Amino acid sequence: MALVLIRTSIIFITLLFIMRLMGKSQIGEMQPFEFVITLLIAELACIPMADSSIPLLYGIVSVVAIFILHQIVWLLDLWFKPLKTVICGKPSVVINRDGIDEYQLKKNNLDISDLVESMRAAGYFNLDDVYYGLYEANGSFSALAKEQSASPSLPLIVVDLGKTDVKNAKKCGFTKESFREFLKAQNAKPKDVVAMTVNGEGRVYLQKKHKKYEILQIEVNEKW
Repeated sequence: MALVLIRTSIIFITLLFIMRLMGKSQIGEMQPFEFVITLLIAELACIPMADSSIPLLYGIVSVVAIFILHQIVWLLDLWFKPLKTVICGKPSVVINRDGIDEYQLKKNNLDISDLVESMRAAGYFNLDDVYYGLYEANGSFSALAKEQSASPSLPLIVVDLGKTDVKNAKKCGFTKESFREFLKAQNAKPKDVVAMTVNGEGRVYLQKKHKKYEILQIEVNEKW
């Protein structure tokens, strides 16, 4: 038991030292390669702690080797800027002045629900609350906000990349027939719609494929 305690303490001190050397990005937002390195270090550290038959030195050497690789990648990233995109990726602009960029959204394996969730976490509740919205290389969401929020009412997602949320559509007062008629009036079918949201005041955000978004108004059964 005492041996396990001593081995664990040594590994802990080694990891603490290595993580401090790697810098603050290991504590805050990490680049993809830093995240991979952190996972590897955690895995390598567990092996000598869990199995006393493995020499402690093996675990320490492995962790130090990963640190050296981290420094090499960091230097390459610093000295050769074209490699930065390859190693870390680049920001993806998913919202512009025309609305949602469907290509960039799918390229990052995201849908409208994911985008709306990221926006809410950043303090934006309407898709048109920002001029530009982008996912940084580390996965965080950034935005250039408009001067005023579009509406104080919470919007519901009715169409997400061509798929209708029947439950939300019903809550907004749509029947199957009335929803079809509404889209027909906009010269669209659900499969043609990138995103459609409706808030409690009947304010509709509608964006069709390859078109600039539109703001429309409908009557809702109840406000939320």
